[in-house]
Amino acid sequence: MSTSALDLKTRTRDFALRVIRLYSSLPKGDAVAQVLGKQMLRSATSVGANYREGCRGRSDAEFVAKLGESLKELEETQYWFELLTGADCVAAPQMTVLADEAGQLTAILTSIVKARRTARSAQTSRIDTATATTA
Repeated sequence: MSTSALDLKTRTRDFALRVIRLYSSLPKGDAVAQVLGKQMLRSATSVGANYREGCRGRSDAEFVAKLGESLKELEETQYWFELLTGADCVAAPQMTVLADEAGQLTAILTSIVKARRTARSAQTSRIDTATATTA
């Protein structure tokens, strides 16, 4: 496993742990905070789970699909961050670091997906050219 893959596994795990700590700090008696917090908790912890599952994928396409799932979960997590802040359940400055990390993870995963798709497209083009030449 490459160092960058290991770093991303660690980074997505740390992101999930920070969200878990945030959820634990939400007021237990605030129904809105608890409902929004549980949604945030589910989506944020799915990011790393999907990434790790993708790393064990049987194909490049499966890897890209799982990263796509991670990206969807990151987008959803950012939505819950916005609602928690907008509903005054969490102070905006407290959410800034987590929102920034979600944005960085989104950028990283997006670049990996784009690179894999480009590589796959180039490989398909080479195969098509070789097939056309031999036919």
